[in-house]
Amino acid sequence: MAETMKLDDASELDFDRATVEHAYDRWAPIYDLVFGGVFSKGRRAAIAATNRIGGRVLEVGVGTGISLPQYAPHVRIFGTDISEAMLEKAKRRVSEFHLKNVEGLAVMDAEKLEFPDDSFDVVMAQYVVTAVPNPEAALDEFARVLRVGGELIILTRVSADAGMRRFIEQRLQPVVRPLGFRTAEFAWSRYARWLQGRRGMELVERRLVPPLGHFSLVRIRKAEMAAAA
Repeated sequence: MAETMKLDDASELDFDRATVEHAYDRWAPIYDLVFGGVFSKGRRAAIAATNRIGGRVLEVGVGTGISLPQYAPHVRIFGTDISEAMLEKAKRRVSEFHLKNVEGLAVMDAEKLEFPDDSFDVVMAQYVVTAVPNPEAALDEFARVLRVGGELIILTRVSADAGMRRFIEQRLQPVVRPLGFRTAEFAWSRYARWLQGRRGMELVERRLVPPLGHFSLVRIRKAEMAAAA
């Protein structure tokens, strides 16, 4: 167990903001082509849940804006991303599709959101939590800007806690880290620990989404003013 923790800690230390920013700047020209179809079912499920809630939505990691045309017209959206190159594509998509319900797009660190507390009815984060240097800090920020009664909706990769799959994921980590991905550091137990430490944050739903059952749609409601335990 101690050896596993050392592997995880080491990979956390060299997965910094610059690594993520540069990786996604490189992905920007081909992101839609590579990931558009692969993640389409999970994306539709997450946006359907968001549209049912409505109100004001923050999409963290909006990327190229591939999700933006799928939101219902009554939903107001603000999108943030760490990559300026990604956001340039998102801005062009907003113009091309005449998306009047998009309030704005801005470069922003998921761990330091530049919004007041209780600003949004939904915080959406698609494939973001495992791609930031400090995932718990990002989750704390999502909870902070979420209004009471609102939902945090996450699409995320959930790695294995043990067994052969975890062994393989750990060995793959050095290969995929320069691409802006993590394979081994975010088992469900880590989400569960975060939830236990946040009073008022309640798990609503967790279900597998394609591809390959390695990803989950997670919905968390802010039932009261959340605070760290």
